[in-house]
Parts: sequence; structure tokens; C-alpha cells
Amino acid sequence: MKSVCIIDDDPEVRDTIGSLARRMRLTSDAAGTLTAGLELLSRESFDVVFLDVRLPDGNGLAALPEIKRLPDAPEVIILTGMGDPDGAELAIQEGVWDYLVKPSPIKQMMLTLQRALRYREERRCDKAPVSLSLAGCVTASPRMQPCLDQVAHAAWSSAAVLVTGETGTGKELFSRLIHANSSRAKAPFITVDCASLTETLVESTLFGHKKGAFTGAEADRVGLVQMADGGTLFLDEVGEMPMSLQKTFLRVLHEKTFRPVGAVAEAKSDFRLIAATNRDLEAQVEAGQFRRDLYFRLKTIELRLPPLRDRPEDVKPLTLSVVDALCSQYALPPKGFDAEFLSVLEAYDWPGNVRELRNVLERAFLAAGREKTLYSMHLPRDLRIKVAKSSLERGQQLADRVGPAAPQWHEFAAPPPIGRRTLKDYKETMERRYLEELLAEHGRDVAAMVDVSGLSRSHFYALLKKNNLAIPD
Repeated sequence: MKSVCIIDDDPEVRDTIGSLARRMRLTSDAAGTLTAGLELLSRESFDVVFLDVRLPDGNGLAALPEIKRLPDAPEVIILTGMGDPDGAELAIQEGVWDYLVKPSPIKQMMLTLQRALRYREERRCDKAPVSLSLAGCVTASPRMQPCLDQVAHAAWSSAAVLVTGETGTGKELFSRLIHANSSRAKAPFITVDCASLTETLVESTLFGHKKGAFTGAEADRVGLVQMADGGTLFLDEVGEMPMSLQKTFLRVLHEKTFRPVGAVAEAKSDFRLIAATNRDLEAQVEAGQFRRDLYFRLKTIELRLPPLRDRPEDVKPLTLSVVDALCSQYALPPKGFDAEFLSVLEAYDWPGNVRELRNVLERAFLAAGREKTLYSMHLPRDLRIKVAKSSLERGQQLADRVGPAAPQWHEFAAPPPIGRRTLKDYKETMERRYLEELLAEHGRDVAAMVDVSGLSRSHFYALLKKNNLAIPD
């Protein structure tokens, strides 16, 4: 029998939805706090969850990633007493089924619940296990699972894909993953660097030319569009494409035909298009810097890659992968890591994302030479300085927020050298510092702290008690 979970601090709301579930011949269970609700979801399997936003012990929206990571995760319907457009946007981005403002009519709740259950049933019937080839992709973060799901979805079709994300997040890597898992995998993957296209040679580069078409055209040349026939054409940094080319290229996308420079007849190319950009194309459209019709043509499927700072769980596996590759490249035995080496990497915010991480690791690797272990001293000084300053600033913010009863940051600013402390003392100091910074960053949002730390709720509360810390009132 299908089941419903209700997480809401209002007993009347819980009773109303419970009664609605019984009328629909569904089973239900309810919780009045976020903690109790998440424990209920971890113990039992539900088809749909009604989730309040403002709960006594946390924000329901912050718990969405944890709910989505559950095995056979339920569909989520958000219930809130506030009309919050930003909250609605966040909820939909996290994959909720619907966002209802209380009080909602019973009929509306029933229709939403019926549609969510029908969608879940159809998705279960249609969903077949997908085995992806993930060559070169290293990730352990739950934030990347939706991206991998989108890769599988995109690989199944031949629709155009727009991959967006900050510089260095791996847009070309994920574009290649889509190609490698598609029916076109054995055909070419042709890259067009839109940022390097010059006004004078752009059509020749893309569409090719005939001998004698212009001065210097001493032979026929096949363009990149023709080379991608049967495979994938990857437009890197598509936001840099000249406006003069955008109209021409739109026709090529629509008709899959083009005319080489100097040719009389048109040629055909059956390519699959994937485009990538670190720019806000929607803003460029509004500013008149990018064609609206081309923008919508490109984003049939959109894949957004999160920055590395939002998926710190990936720093360690990426580090292991990069350093292993460097050891193989330089024919050196595998290297180990000092705990502080990884701590510094995980504390940095990585504005250059994975590309910057790879560069930093290569610099540290070369600085270490034939040493068997990588230490924080091998990392670039500018990175270590930024991490140290950031830690001191967070410590000062913590001292200002918690007040004089809390340990002052100067107690940690210049601790005794590591070599003069026991390992137990060092671990306890760093553990307390981590918990204090977690509380300073997230306040009363327990769900967010549990999600970020990777701890279970019981372990998290046990560590707070051990260190004489408490969640702020």
C-alpha cells in the first residue's frame, strides 16, 4: 500500500493530511519536528512526504538533499505558511514535486498527492538500471548524483545539451561523458573553441572551404561541422560566439545543412550538439548580446555543474586520483598524505574549481620531489595564507557571536608546534574548532550541519556534549 509521511509542527495540519490519506486508502505517519521526521524517513519507506519549511529545530528546505539521498527517495511536497519565491525556486531546483502555501484547499492537496503518486509509479515502471561509463570522472559528493543522472538522461537522446558552470568545474569532461555513453560513442567528438573563432576565418573553420575560395585557399578543407558528422559537435564557451555567426549557426542547427565557403551546393552533417559556457546566457539574452532563439535551441537539456566549494567531499578522492596519475607520469612510487595536507585543501574555497586543484597538486607534487609524503608545507604559500586568514576571520566571528564565555581565538592562533603535542590533544583541539565553526556557520540548522559534516545526528550530538558545546538558542 502507498504511504505518506507528514513533517509539520502544526497538529491540525498533520491531522488534516492524515485524514486525507485515509480517505484515499493510503497509510500515513507524522512527525512534529525535523529531527523526528528524518528519523522516521530513515526507518521506513514512504512514497510521498509533506514537508513544512519552518520547523522548531530547523529549516525543511535544508533537509532536502538528505531526503533525496535516501534509498528509493520519496516525492516531496513542500508546505509552508510563507509565500517565499526564493524558497520555491530552491525547492524546485532540489527536485520537489510541488510547493504549496498553507492553508491550501483540500482538493488542491488531493490532486497534488494523486499526481505525485502517479508520477512515482510511472517512473518506477519506466526506470531501468543505467550503467554509465565514467572514465575520468571522480566524485563522492551527493551533490553530483543529479548531474550523473542528467548525463544518463542526456546520453539516451540526441537532443541538444547546454552544460553550465564556473570555470574549471569539468564542463568538457561531462560533455565527453554524455558522448561516450550515447549511441554516437564510436563517432568523433569535435571541439569548437568559440572564444578563439576570428571573424575572418570563422565560416571556413566551421564549414570548410573550396580550393580558390579566397586568397590562401590552396586546397579543399573540411570544416569542423562536417567532421562531426555522425558524432558530437561540442561548442566550448558558446557565450563567446560572435553575434554575426549566431544567426548562421541557428540555421545549421535547424536544417543540419551548411555551405562550405566557395561551394555552390549545400552539404549535410548529422551531428549531436553539446554546448558549454561559464557565462549567464539568460542575462546575455536580456542584454542583447546573445540571440534568444539560439539560446532556447541550445538548452533542450540543461546540465548545471556545482562548484567544488559546494562539494567538499570530492576534494579527497580528486586529490588521490590526481596524485596517483602524477606518480605514474613521473615514474615515482605512490605518495602518502599528511592529515593537515588534506585539511588545508578542504578548507580552501577553490575559485578555480577542479582545474585549480589539479594545478595546486602538481605544484605540491613537484615541490615534494622524491619525498614519500605530501605535507601542507609543500602547498603554495599563497593558498596556505588564504586558508589561515579565512580560519582566523571565522574564529573572530565565532568569538563575537558566542561571547566572552567561549574560548577566544588567540588560544588557537599560535598553538604549540605539532611535534610537541600528543596526537590525542591535537585531534581534540581540531575537533572542537571544527564544531565551533560549524555552529557559527549554520546556527540552529541541525540538518545543514549534519549534511555538511557527514555525521549521523546521534554522533553529532554526542560530539557537542563531549566538547561542552550547545546549539545556539
